[in-house]
Amino acid sequence: MSFLVNFIQILQKGTMCGRYSVIPKKDSKSHLGKILAETVEQAHYNAAPSQSLPVVTNEKPNTVQFFSWGLLPFWAKDTKAVKRPINARAETITEKPSFRNLLKLKRCLVPADGFFEWKVTDHGKVPHRITMKDGDLFSFAGLWDEWLDKSTGEIINTFSIITASANELVNPIHDRMPVILSPEAEELWLDGNESQQGFISLLQPFDADKMMAYPVSTLVNSATNNVPEVINSL
Repeated sequence: MSFLVNFIQILQKGTMCGRYSVIPKKDSKSHLGKILAETVEQAHYNAAPSQSLPVVTNEKPNTVQFFSWGLLPFWAKDTKAVKRPINARAETITEKPSFRNLLKLKRCLVPADGFFEWKVTDHGKVPHRITMKDGDLFSFAGLWDEWLDKSTGEIINTFSIITASANELVNPIHDRMPVILSPEAEELWLDGNESQQGFISLLQPFDADKMMAYPVSTLVNSATNNVPEVINSL
């Protein structure tokens, strides 16, 4: 069973936060948005696990790199030896072997301009897109790692998005949401001098008053649908 198929089955059970969009905007007001617009041309309307997606790491804070979504820890024997989590729960991040050292050493920003969650209704699961009210880009708090294939010398860079309890806007749709960082928090997240407790303090639900949500087409259910219609309101 492929990683992507396995993820979709998990998503259908409603246990994970795992689709988003990242569309470069030349008029973005954020520093991250400007870097993205200068270096990335392709829009990801329906970013999904296993895809190569833009990130900005603490090691290269002014450079956009492309890592695979689904963390492969450096200590894994091979690419199939461990499950590749797309999410890391903020509440247990210091306890999990795959994440506890990364909080100190390998943090990243994951640019986005919206994410998707599925609301359970009497008529089935209805996908919703959650964005900022101003429509600008923002970033998720992420962790990354580097895996070396000792047989070939190939290096695979991967990442996972940190999640927290949902805020008042998202909670009626889903009980979890990605951790969104303010511009000030983005700087701290990439700062190598910040303490571990300082990093943990940033992992909070984002201000619901600055966000909006709306239902979208079930086109988003298939990762092959990377088209603008995915983000259109019903």
